[in-house]
Amino acid sequence: MSTVVITGDRLDAADVVAVARRLATVELGRDVAARMEPARRIVAGAVERGDVVYGVTTGFGALASTRVEPEMAAAMQAALLRSHAAGVGPALDDELVRAMLLLRARTLAHGHSGVRVEVVQRLVDLVRSDILPVVPAQGSVGASGDLAPFAHLALPVIGEGMVRIGGVEMTAAAALRAAGLEPLVLQPKEGLSLLNGTEGMLAMLVLGLDRAHCLLRVADLAAAMSVEALLGSERPFAAEIHALRPHPGQIASAGRIRDALRGSEIVASHRDDFNHAVQDAYSLRCAPQVHGAAADVMAFADGVAARELGAVVDNPIVFPDTGEVVSAGNFHGEPLAFALDFIAIAAAELASISERRTDRILDPVRSAGLPPFLATRPGLDSGYMIAQYTAAALVAENRVLCHPASVDSIPTSGLQEDHVSMGWGAGRKLGTILDNVTRVLAVELLCAAEGIDKRAPLRPGTGTAAAYEAVRRIVPPLEHDRPPGPAIMAIADLIEAGGFDSVG
Repeated sequence: MSTVVITGDRLDAADVVAVARRLATVELGRDVAARMEPARRIVAGAVERGDVVYGVTTGFGALASTRVEPEMAAAMQAALLRSHAAGVGPALDDELVRAMLLLRARTLAHGHSGVRVEVVQRLVDLVRSDILPVVPAQGSVGASGDLAPFAHLALPVIGEGMVRIGGVEMTAAAALRAAGLEPLVLQPKEGLSLLNGTEGMLAMLVLGLDRAHCLLRVADLAAAMSVEALLGSERPFAAEIHALRPHPGQIASAGRIRDALRGSEIVASHRDDFNHAVQDAYSLRCAPQVHGAAADVMAFADGVAARELGAVVDNPIVFPDTGEVVSAGNFHGEPLAFALDFIAIAAAELASISERRTDRILDPVRSAGLPPFLATRPGLDSGYMIAQYTAAALVAENRVLCHPASVDSIPTSGLQEDHVSMGWGAGRKLGTILDNVTRVLAVELLCAAEGIDKRAPLRPGTGTAAAYEAVRRIVPPLEHDRPPGPAIMAIADLIEAGGFDSVG
């Protein structure tokens, strides 16, 4: 297992994914304590002098004008975690919680939060021991960051709340005791710094992008297989065509489809047949334009994520060079909310065009001679007729989910927080959409593989043959009717496991 070292500097998205999936562990860099100490001293000095500092010697949100006596500044931090742990709904999955712990530790280690290194170390301890806070999925509006989720994430630091170890829930106090870890007594500003930030949305963005990029590659493979199943042409994927409209994603998508079809006997069999359709349907010949546009949206979101992975999103922010403690708005989730909404729309389109290719494969009028619904005994058998219904239902659900969360601001905290991003909701929707896209592509792969079988003895291309074999290792050819659901889910699981990553 590799190790990701937290120094306070920018993390790579790949490192976040590796820690989230337990492919890497975490440790604190040796210079982090020295990096954090100047800001910590500034906060301590402000408390000693009785300076008015938001969240340190004042209340929070609409209570920002309420003075808190210096001797109560530390006690207030634990009360803050308790009061903000208002999340409801099902618990977040383990991958997302690990990513949130890692990203919160990285931000605090940057040295602009004014907290002790012990706070960061304890977050690292939780990741290393896989003591995962139970974080309800609902309750964040993405404004002062992800307050409610982060309160649940932070409570175990002080020995409160619930955690999950190996899928078993228990009290944080019991888990810390078993691991030999002492609960922390928070100092001024530390509770606030554990809450303020956008790392929940960022974790959703980084993990969602990793899945979305995988689905994009699978969509290109599925499209290439459908081209063969439907006796389509490879001409629309020629490099010189896409050079005339040089969107990077489009060029890359066309290249992947072209490479997958290289050496295809199926495509070659009708290349010069003028009785063949002069133009293929849009869902085939426009695949690079649609998939590529989705890829370009993902590239934009990659840039947002890369900047956020090195950003300071705490509030107030401590400037060690000048001694200032400034209350500002870096915790607002709008950049992430937009990116999450954009990816959702782009990913949904991958499913939309995929479902159209599947429908064409199953329709005896438009399938270039394939059996109706790929049934061995049409009429007696229905083949994969209802698999297309499943894809259609998922595409329809995605259309509802694609309504952008980022346009739905609802003011909070007595109108102090009068514009919020709703980025957390955008991230939650994205996860469901990506699940749906995975299953829609699985339906296409299932049907396209069956269509390729019907073109035997002609062989598919090098890339499509590898994708076909990946499907056939887990789903046999259709002889007579059987429930398609298990086959669809088996292929979907293979996609999620990266089973097509090396194909192409």
